[in-house]
This record gives sequence, C-alpha cells and structure tokens, in this order.
Amino acid sequence: MRTNTIKCSLLIGLALSFLSFAAFEIPPGWFKSGSEPASYDMGIEKGSGMDGKNAATVKSITSNITGFGTLMQSFLPKKYAGQRIRLSGYVKTIDVAEKACLWLRVEQPNSQQSLAFDNMQNRPIRGTNDWKKYEIVLDVPANASKISCGALIKGTGQIWFDNLTLEVVDNSIATTNVKTARLEVNTEPLNLDFENGLR
Repeated sequence: MRTNTIKCSLLIGLALSFLSFAAFEIPPGWFKSGSEPASYDMGIEKGSGMDGKNAATVKSITSNITGFGTLMQSFLPKKYAGQRIRLSGYVKTIDVAEKACLWLRVEQPNSQQSLAFDNMQNRPIRGTNDWKKYEIVLDVPANASKISCGALIKGTGQIWFDNLTLEVVDNSIATTNVKTARLEVNTEPLNLDFENGLR
C-alpha cells in the first residue's frame, strides 16, 4: 500500500510539473484580466505565429465559462492625445463558441465611463478561422487619462494574435467606436413624455 501511495504521489508531482511547464508565459508589459481570468491560460505560445515565430494566445481551460478572459496592457495617452488611432493585428481562432476579438479603450480620469471603446461587438469572431487582419479605430480626446488594449475570449475556445500595430491615422478613416452608438448624452432632458420625434 505504501509503495502504491508513493507511486501515486510521484505521478501527481510529475503531472503538476508538466502543467507548470506547459503554461504560457505572460509577455512583459501585458497582464491577465477579465471576469473569469482563471478559466483561461494566456501568454506567449512559441512558434505559433504567422511567420513561425511567437504569438500571444488566450485559451480556455475549463468547459463551463459564462464570462471572459483577456490578455491586455495599459499605457499613457500623451503620444496620441487629440489624434485618431488605429489598432490592427492578425487573429486566428479555433472552436470559439461565443466570441473572440481584439479590443481598444480610451479612458478618462476619475471615471468608470470610457471616452471611446470598441470590442468588436458588432463583428465578433466565432468558430475556427485562419489568420486574418482586424482593425479598430478610435479618437483619443485631449482629456484622456489612459489607453488599454488586448484580445479576449468570451466562453470557450482559443485565440492567437500577432503583429499588432498602433498608429496615428487621419480623420478620413472612420472610427469603429461602439460607445457612441451604445450611450448618447443629451445636452438637456429630452422627450420625457415620449410623444415627440416618433416616425
């Protein structure tokens, strides 16, 4: 019995060592976040990029996930203040049940409300897809306090992302801002009796 216990302990130890070795390494400047980050393994998968080099990945490791996990970073907006920016990058997915995407958010000081935001909610990536380029374009107001970006999965599946670029673009390129469509702020209370402006 004691021999079997020792063998079992050794096997468990080896399995745990393998899992630790297999876990992806978080790249410098990035961190794990989301509503259920523990349900995902995230980091660099060596040799999985478009050109055979490295790519970042977010991979579900549990089968019942109601939230999402994201690999992200945040940085100061000074370089981009008052300008329009474009985040572009290549994405590959496998077995994404609900949604995968790149995302970009421009934040304002002392507020939970973002100034501009796009998480590709109107063009989500689902299922299994080979490498494809995606773009997000947002304005960075002068009062912005922080810019954050990353890639996420909601539910199960795996996303790889590679060759990200953040650049200033001119105003001829339309924004993909979903925040404006989702939340409009009036200058004063309007149509409180719901009788005006109906078609």
